[in-house]
Amino acid sequence: YQRRVREAVVSTQSTGEKAMLEETFKKDDNHLIIPMSTFTKEGVSEVQNTACDALLAHRIEQKMSGNKVDNIVNRLHVAQPKDGTRAPHIPEAVLAKRAGIKPVEVRKLEREMELELGDDYILDLKKHYDLPNPDDKYDDIPEIWEGHNIADFVDPDILKKLEDLEKEEAMLEEAGVYASDEEDLTEEQMEIREKAGLIRKEKAVIRHKHRLNKHRNRTPVSDRVIMKKQGIKRARSLSRVDPDTAMEIDAKMQTKKSKPGRDISGLRDAKQVKEVKRLKKRSQIKMNQFGRAGEADRHISAKLPKHLFSGKRGAGKTERR
Repeated sequence: YQRRVREAVVSTQSTGEKAMLEETFKKDDNHLIIPMSTFTKEGVSEVQNTACDALLAHRIEQKMSGNKVDNIVNRLHVAQPKDGTRAPHIPEAVLAKRAGIKPVEVRKLEREMELELGDDYILDLKKHYDLPNPDDKYDDIPEIWEGHNIADFVDPDILKKLEDLEKEEAMLEEAGVYASDEEDLTEEQMEIREKAGLIRKEKAVIRHKHRLNKHRNRTPVSDRVIMKKQGIKRARSLSRVDPDTAMEIDAKMQTKKSKPGRDISGLRDAKQVKEVKRLKKRSQIKMNQFGRAGEADRHISAKLPKHLFSGKRGAGKTERR
């Protein structure tokens, strides 16, 4: 700031006064004269940079003159190269390019080749195979296929071995090795076979009963419809029908019985029915306590509805809250 004031004073004085001031400032080495103008802004940035550099140098000088600097300087070490020169590192590729040497060509990607050729492009993966003999790339039977060596699966004597194996099988069949007669079965095996037959018969009976009960849930057919299907017109009794047809109709009429209700179906006697009803009533107690409509009722009602228990009540609101 003092230098700016001095420069302003110098600019307003005459030539003789300026010369005298310059001689005064030159006698003292600590003073620096820099021309500047606050009107045209000429030399302002130069004065700022010079002042900042001088201030920074002054602060560094003060710190270096203190006692604490010795402890810090002992810890610092600036590494210097042995030969004293630190030339910039330039990669070899850059030097080769500057020298005019042709760089190594970059292999084209398959995608780039596809874009260049368009519809004429054909994907060829065998051209990248690294084989000792390049002519083996396009062999019909490669040496390695899906990570397996083809030679491991090739046997020149395979047909001869197959023929020997067939002869051996024929001799075993003639000798009766594979024959299984029932006489050779033990008593335990015979018992198992008999039980298996009984199980098959039981399954057949169950299957037959299931087929008979399959149509029980359908609408019952009246006797008149049955007789109409048999071709009998206005039959008043079964006496006019032939005996075989009468027996069939009688059997169908007997099968028409009222089915038991679903609440008692599968129960043995009245005692079991009573016990089931008691358990049903007992399981309903907890549901009735919560007022549920059923097992699937998950509704959670609000104890304090928001629209009825929030805000201030004004005139005429008491009747509905």
